[in-house]
Amino acid sequence: MKVPFTRRDFFKGAVLGAGIAAIGARAADKPIAGFDETDAGAVKDGVWRPVSDRKIKMGIVGYGVCKFGAAFSLQNHPNVEVVAASDLFPDRCAALAKKVGAKKTYASCEEMFEKDKEIEAVFIATDAPSHARLVVAGLKRGLHMASAVPAVWGDDQLELAEEMLALVKKTGLTYAMFETTSMRPQCYAMRKIYQAGGFGKLMYSEGEYHHYCKPGHPIDSYKGWRIASPPQWYPTHANAFYTCVTGGHFTNVTCMGMPSTDPLRQPDKNAYNNPFGTEVALMRTSEGGMARMMKSADMPGAHGETGRVYGQKGCYEERYSGLADLSKIDLKKPPLPPGMSAGGHGGAHGYLADDFIQAILLKRKPCVDIACALNTTVSGIISHQSAMKDGETLRIPLFKL
Repeated sequence: MKVPFTRRDFFKGAVLGAGIAAIGARAADKPIAGFDETDAGAVKDGVWRPVSDRKIKMGIVGYGVCKFGAAFSLQNHPNVEVVAASDLFPDRCAALAKKVGAKKTYASCEEMFEKDKEIEAVFIATDAPSHARLVVAGLKRGLHMASAVPAVWGDDQLELAEEMLALVKKTGLTYAMFETTSMRPQCYAMRKIYQAGGFGKLMYSEGEYHHYCKPGHPIDSYKGWRIASPPQWYPTHANAFYTCVTGGHFTNVTCMGMPSTDPLRQPDKNAYNNPFGTEVALMRTSEGGMARMMKSADMPGAHGETGRVYGQKGCYEERYSGLADLSKIDLKKPPLPPGMSAGGHGGAHGYLADDFIQAILLKRKPCVDIACALNTTVSGIISHQSAMKDGETLRIPLFKL
């Protein structure tokens, strides 16, 4: 299914975004779910110590509804100098440049790639359908790249997923997906316990991402890309409760969808022919266990990104219960650089930014590297395919460095 989202087409007239106000889109200045969750959990005492005195010259692209371009505090990192900013809307571009201290602005990301010879790394915080294409262009330009979630968007971008992986392998450049669940206190602790052997193999895991939208009132978005989009095309906040805990992947999926009462989620009323507001995927994991991963926009009162894991030696629901001695496992996050905020989504924002910068400086993998990002994202795309086939079991491709 082709979905006509290209950023260059915007000024020629966007049909999907037209009339959003008429159908009651939520105003951009309303609170964004997750941004108010700023508790980073347990943090070590002490002072952050730099690994280098180098300053990476960065470009930041995108300052839309979520204003993600400035939300991760990259502009405050001691090893970063934000030298360029871009957004397709001139007023947003100017606001982003002011917020992050960029002296140069560009009318598009493509123009930044073409003209700016100073930048070394770029953070993509644009509309989801453009993430993969812009990351590919940046990698080809020789830039380290980070993007907001998801890494790719829909069936038509599976080839771009393969191209992203191939480019990272070929160039040795860093790509990181800023998946907030990975740095939430709950998931961070799960990962540390798993790495220390406190779970053994995971027999079962669950992840849930609830983001309720009142019927007929979608969140505003560039050219309306969010309107009635397939739930499992935005799966990463749930799927990370397996992939970002274990570093593993999913092998196959059976997914069921619940038809939505939202008038915009009728197949002939949206660009995706999508009838579902909730999709629940049951997936086999690379360890031989099972995972249930849900994405829903249809449940009033339900909110959040939560998960649970159950292993051979212990489990983690609200806290760890099991055989491991937690006194021997360091579950505290390190201190952030001075001036940086942990930010929203469970104090994840600042930690994802610092992780990306340290990955570049130390030439190591970031927490959510290209393989993890694609395994976390593409499994959702295949899950939606399964839901559209009434739960047919489908194989999930593996992405591996």
